[in-house]
Amino acid sequence: MSAIIMDGKALAAKRKGELAKEIAALDRRPGLAVILVGNDPASRVYVTNKERDCAQCGIYSQEFALPAQTGQKALLQLIDELNRDDRVDGILCQLPLPQGYDYDQQEVLLSIDPRKDVDAFHPYNVGRIMIGDYTFLPCTPAGVMAMLDEYGIDPAGKRCVVVGRSNIVGKPMAMLLLHRHGTVTICHSRTPNLAELTREADILVSAVGKVGLITADMVKPGAAVIDVAMNRNSEGKLCGDVDFAPVAEKAGWITPVPGGCGPMTRLMLLENTLAAARANLAGRK
Repeated sequence: MSAIIMDGKALAAKRKGELAKEIAALDRRPGLAVILVGNDPASRVYVTNKERDCAQCGIYSQEFALPAQTGQKALLQLIDELNRDDRVDGILCQLPLPQGYDYDQQEVLLSIDPRKDVDAFHPYNVGRIMIGDYTFLPCTPAGVMAMLDEYGIDPAGKRCVVVGRSNIVGKPMAMLLLHRHGTVTICHSRTPNLAELTREADILVSAVGKVGLITADMVKPGAAVIDVAMNRNSEGKLCGDVDFAPVAEKAGWITPVPGGCGPMTRLMLLENTLAAARANLAGRK
């Protein structure tokens, strides 16, 4: 058996073309404000890629690059100004914030208007996701669901195992699978006998950030294996949590790293920005 490679890059490119047509039909361009505090290299790459995606789809993107020592008060003042700016439909504050400068990440997330929270990190939006009545979804879990749909993998009635319990990926990923009638187990660093649980999974999602965590003996034959992590191995090459080549011989579907979940995560930011713009325009009528 050799797994079907779930091509997130190709799917994102296709959907961006469709998004561009939808955006062109609006009364005005959606606006996204991206805040980058400090000079973290990975964050810099992510922000640059997001800006390129916006340009390809017709979304107006404005970057606010702030020194690491800017401080909490000035950052909150900027967010308040963006909250009140009608040209800005979505606000994204790139995480993590620099350490050692007394930033309160939770206070920053709370300060973003939930209607402009295109990362879906605000507790208001998290609560709406919990009850299944949401405007925005966290970008990575939403991208995973879009890939499952593209490849005809229906979570309904399936055993779904999510490895990782972060607020950004693990918890909302489990909730979206549950909303789609999957039977969901969440595993984490204190889960005993991890392999026993992962071997039961029809859909296995790993979002831990540990090279080689998921090996072939931990995977059910024919399972869909979704690798959300982005790591670098001992050779400095990008990789995920999954031991790709051996697992690909056993799984039914598998996402590559890079080229799997990453492009879909960025796509969902565009989807959320469009949704925010539509809600903003509707509110003015």
